[in-house]
Amino acid sequence: MLAAIQTARRSIILEMYIFEADEIGFRFLDQLVRARKRGVRVQVLVDALGSISLPSSFWNPLIQAGGEFRWFNPFHVSTRYGCRNHRKLFVADQSVAIIGGFNIATEYMGDGVTSGWRDLGLEIRDPRLIQALTDSFYSLFYQASELQPAFPGIPRKGHEAEIQGDRWTLLLTGPGRGHRALRRNLIRDLGRACRVEIICAYFVPTKRLRKALSNVVRRGGSVTLILAGRSDVPSSRLASRSLYQRLMRSGVEIYEYEPQILHSKLFILDNILYVGSANLDARSLKINYELLLRLDDPVTAAQAHELFQADLAHSCRIDPRTWQQSRSWWQRLKEQLAYTFYAQIDPYFTSQKWHKRAVKQLEG
Repeated sequence: MLAAIQTARRSIILEMYIFEADEIGFRFLDQLVRARKRGVRVQVLVDALGSISLPSSFWNPLIQAGGEFRWFNPFHVSTRYGCRNHRKLFVADQSVAIIGGFNIATEYMGDGVTSGWRDLGLEIRDPRLIQALTDSFYSLFYQASELQPAFPGIPRKGHEAEIQGDRWTLLLTGPGRGHRALRRNLIRDLGRACRVEIICAYFVPTKRLRKALSNVVRRGGSVTLILAGRSDVPSSRLASRSLYQRLMRSGVEIYEYEPQILHSKLFILDNILYVGSANLDARSLKINYELLLRLDDPVTAAQAHELFQADLAHSCRIDPRTWQQSRSWWQRLKEQLAYTFYAQIDPYFTSQKWHKRAVKQLEG
């Protein structure tokens, strides 16, 4: 991304969930300001809650140089809404785009093995896909501070949930839209897959998705999961572990990535690949604004499989024979409580808050 900023001549858009005022953050700021001073249009969108520690004054040099910055869903003490923009997107000169699970922070510097969090991104050169990604950025950028209600019966201009291209599908989600398309595509592809390989930082899938994974094994296929052995959200890891026993009982193989914190999101279903910002948890599948690309491409899927095997080499398999006995009743209780929070309580209260806000906006 930094290299693309340095060579950009016309435009740069950057959309992040977390942007930190640290070494890497200041490097990005410096290069963005330099780009703006040589005449490049620079537009940045950052989630207000995800980057709550980032002061607005951080962006003053860019704004003074003529760049544009906006907070997504600005944070207010009295109105802390849980629907967040979890997307990660970079586009330069409408010629190269990068998506993935990464944020802009020093934690992401390193190889994910000896140092830094383990994450991945995808570089895109397809002109039509880059245009679709750009359009999706502007649909949020120009409404960032005044979010409109989004429910299935209330269409929103520029918010297509599913955009089809040549061997790719761009899945765009937000409160009340797109998540059904995301789940529908995943369940359909799982329904005919023989070999499933998933890397997921936060894994609390719905019952229907868990059943779809188990059915792959029942049909004679294989399912291998690489989940977080080390996590920046320990309670999410607890919630994931509450599902291990029942998944392994159906034949699913589970590994935990050990060297560093796992933050990757990669789903490989035979020759079909999903990559982007979405995890397999309630927030990604029901609430947040997410960006996920479905690729039907054997060549890229083969590359993804190589990445999966590399991560597998640094992961430890969970033994289904000893897993249940290895944890105390107190540990199992904490796992169940964490699952209840992430799968039921958090989605319920967030959707209720969003619904009330949307109704108020409609009545106004």
